[in-house]
Amino acid sequence: MGIIEKMRLDGKKGFVTGAARGIGKCTATAFAEAGADVAIVDLDIEEAKKTATEIAEATGRNIIAIKCDVTSEADVQAMVNRVEAELGGLNFCHANAGICINVAAEEMTYAQWLKNIDVNLNSVFLTDTIAGKYMLAHGGGSIINTASMSAHIVNVPQPQCAYNASKAGVIQLTKSLAIEWAKKGVRVNSISPGYIGTDLTLSSEFLKPLIAKWKELSPTGRLGRPEELEAICVYLAGDTSDFTTGSDFIIDGAFTCF
Repeated sequence: MGIIEKMRLDGKKGFVTGAARGIGKCTATAFAEAGADVAIVDLDIEEAKKTATEIAEATGRNIIAIKCDVTSEADVQAMVNRVEAELGGLNFCHANAGICINVAAEEMTYAQWLKNIDVNLNSVFLTDTIAGKYMLAHGGGSIINTASMSAHIVNVPQPQCAYNASKAGVIQLTKSLAIEWAKKGVRVNSISPGYIGTDLTLSSEFLKPLIAKWKELSPTGRLGRPEELEAICVYLAGDTSDFTTGSDFIIDGAFTCF
C-alpha cells in the first residue's frame, strides 16, 4: 500500500466546529474527500446544512449538520452524542470555531475580553475534553485544534490582545492534553495558520486596508488559501500520524520567521 492509500480516512468518523464556512468548511471537505463521515458543527445551522449537503453530494459520504454553541458544555456534550449516534463513532475532531475582536486594550471591555477567551479557548477545552473522554473509552483518536500564528507573534497594525492570548492558550492546552493522553491512545495537535483569505475576509471593506498591510509584511506577498490547510489536517486525523502528538504546525508563508 502506497503512502496516498495509507493517508486515507476510510471508515473514520469525525466532526469540525465552525465548519459552515471558511477554514472549517475546507477541512471538513478534505476529511470527506479522504473517505471520512463528517459532522458540520456550527451555530449557523442553516449555513451548516447547506455546507453538509454540498459536501455529501460531492463526496458521497455521510455528512450531517449539527447546531452547537461551543461555549456551552451541555451543547458540546449533546453534539458529541449525536455524532456517535448518527455517524456511528468518533475517531477524530477539529476544534476550529473562533472569533477575533480588534479593540485596543485600553478600550476593550471586560465583556469583550471574556467573549474572546470563551469562544477561542474555553470552547476548545470543552470540545477536546468531551470528545477526548469518548476517544479514551473507545480505543483512541485524534484531536486537531486551530490556534494561530498570533500565538507566536504580536500582530500589527491591528490591536488584538485577547485573540493573541487566547490562541497562545490553545497551544499550551494542546501540549498539556497531549502529555496527559500520550499513553492512552488520544493524540492532540494544533495548527497555527497565518493570514488566510477566506470569502468573509476578502469581502470585508473594514479589512481591505489591513489586508494590504499584511501582504506588504508577508515574505510571500499574499494571504494563504483555506485549501492550503487541508493536507496537514488530513494527515493529523489519520493513522500515519500515530507518533505525532503535542505539536503545533505553523502554516503562515514564513510570516513568523522574522
